[in-house]
Amino acid sequence: METYPVDIDAGQVVRWLKAETDIAPSAFRISARRTAFPQDIPLRSESHLGDVEREDLSEVETIATLDVMPLHASEGWLLSVVVEDELGPRLFDETSAENADQTIDLGTFAKEFIRSGRGTASVVAEVQDAAAKAELTKLISAIETNRHATPAGSATG
Repeated sequence: METYPVDIDAGQVVRWLKAETDIAPSAFRISARRTAFPQDIPLRSESHLGDVEREDLSEVETIATLDVMPLHASEGWLLSVVVEDELGPRLFDETSAENADQTIDLGTFAKEFIRSGRGTASVVAEVQDAAAKAELTKLISAIETNRHATPAGSATG
């Protein structure tokens, strides 16, 4: 598998996918998840937190991943949108820990992670071979030009 970054806006990918799934709901296999990682708050003079407050709080980093795959895995490509978001100091209790890794839908991913100021987003591709790379390149071109499939299956502009 070859992995490489794709120079395209993550928001554009998600908006295109939402529109495409409205037109052709079964065109792709789409999965999304968010994972929260609690971390100890580092001791910094600017945080003004005492030892007791630092014990009760954690910095929470959330990584949300949206994976888009062809219907047939044999086509050999994967397009991922990854958003890394450091939420800062939060209470992170045991019930939060149980929900640290959650499957979410495309709409939730878009609403919670594709907006200004919500973390750092990147788009990454994985391809199995040259044929898979060619197919994924066509998909990325459709996303960039906002072309969508018609219900009959041909591309429109």
